[in-house]
Amino acid sequence: MIRANEKDTVKVNYTGKLSDGTVFDQTPQDRPLTFIIGRDEIIPGFDVAVRGMYQGESKTVTIPPDHAYGASDPELLETIDRDQLGEDVELHVGGQLEITNHDNSKFYVMVKELTDTQVVLDANHPLAGKELIFDIELLEVIKEQDAPDIPATPAQGGPA
Repeated sequence: MIRANEKDTVKVNYTGKLSDGTVFDQTPQDRPLTFIIGRDEIIPGFDVAVRGMYQGESKTVTIPPDHAYGASDPELLETIDRDQLGEDVELHVGGQLEITNHDNSKFYVMVKELTDTQVVLDANHPLAGKELIFDIELLEVIKEQDAPDIPATPAQGGPA
């Protein structure tokens, strides 16, 4: 049996759920997530969970916030007057808004709370502060010595 270790390239299918059972992400069956163990391409808890698995093995792991997207930072919450957003902006709790910085870079914030006069915006990652449950199936392990020379790249989706 082939066991996944540091620097091996692996292909996995996964389903990510919250503790209430809500599915927040999963790989399409025809496009598994491929990553190199130990290259910080995915969240740390997922990387650790795959290390030591055998090709063909499946397991379920629970990853605490400090090994996923971290704790929710209250400093990333901002309350603004609703009229600052303009009348044409559709707002609902859980919705996202695209914000453009002064340097034209963009980021997203979530509408956390909404009243007639104010909006609370949250710039934390949507999964910050949450315990994540992953069902992981290790489909393939390509041992480091057998892997092609692949330059480090950001994760291709998945639990990054």
